Amino acid sequence: MRLDLRTVRLRLAEPLRISRAVTTERDAVHFAVHHGGLTGHGEAVASAYLRLPADRIRCEADALRPGLDRFPDPETALVELQRGAVPFKELPAGVLAAVEAALLDLVGKRAGAPVHQLLGRLAPVAAGTARTIGIEPPDRAAVLAARLVAAGFTVLKVKAGSADPADDLARVRAVREHAPGARLLLDPNGAWTASQAQRLIPAFAAAGVEAVEQPIPAGTPDVLAAVAERSPVPVIADEDAVDHEDACRLAGRVHGVNLKLAKCGGVHQVLRIHAALGGSGTEVMLGCLAASSLGIAPAVHLADRARWIDLDGHLLLAHDPWQGIGGADGTVRTPDRAGLGVLPVPDPAAVARPAPGGAPAAAGR
Repeated sequence: MRLDLRTVRLRLAEPLRISRAVTTERDAVHFAVHHGGLTGHGEAVASAYLRLPADRIRCEADALRPGLDRFPDPETALVELQRGAVPFKELPAGVLAAVEAALLDLVGKRAGAPVHQLLGRLAPVAAGTARTIGIEPPDRAAVLAARLVAAGFTVLKVKAGSADPADDLARVRAVREHAPGARLLLDPNGAWTASQAQRLIPAFAAAGVEAVEQPIPAGTPDVLAAVAERSPVPVIADEDAVDHEDACRLAGRVHGVNLKLAKCGGVHQVLRIHAALGGSGTEVMLGCLAASSLGIAPAVHLADRARWIDLDGHLLLAHDPWQGIGGADGTVRTPDRAGLGVLPVPDPAAVARPAPGGAPAAAGR
């Protein structure tokens, strides 16, 4: 097998402001694993919060190449990856998830089956996804909410964490007024103290919020569990639920854990955590980073395992270089194609402009 890498810049259509940062663009490394005339694709997105810059992604992937070459086929490589064998054992979670996605894509193409069938689900998967509204003035948040509901979204996630919590409450109330039928999730990204969370969550619940993600800073899961115990709405751990160990520690103590493939290590880890949480009362939220359809697609194939779906990262982009999982109407879907089912989209900048007189311009040589 041969591994090729390509780094691309993903630009957001509009800046996304959360409590700790503003995102305008993100580098992504596309993985292409070739074998037997077929190619499987995966994507790892750079993240300062996860301490995974693009140059580290490429460095880790370059070091993987010799080990990947030793496997006779992608099926064997996928089994070894999922059992944590060398050379996959020490990879950062985001890189591991991207390699696994490329192998799943390739194995699915070789079998003529979509990934969700490889994972034991025969029927296609379709799920309503939340759409994020960043920390915006209330009037702008209201306009965005009305526009999203008109497009078909039934779940909206509102970011919080303003210096004055009253601004967050005004934003939520404006969204509720202009999207009265939408389900509302709130995500302060750890901006509140525990005492603030216990005071504020009931006010947001009264404004129509049905669940709150990571209200307090990561690092004190026992405190988060205490906040969840007193909360009138479900509390979902995100930054405190990085991996299997974290999820097991919180099982039965919070209402949900937000699993992002780039954070926990890929599809096999989501399935492992999902199984571990069974019967605990803690449910799964599937989340994501800002990424292309290629980066989001593996999670879409898992969407029927989750109570909450937040797979809108590709919808935030000015130009998505991949297509196939939908979402613009509020629903993400597994494509009816083998593997992950996504297809590349031509770069608008690479499309030749018409030559004078209306004839197509000649392609560069």
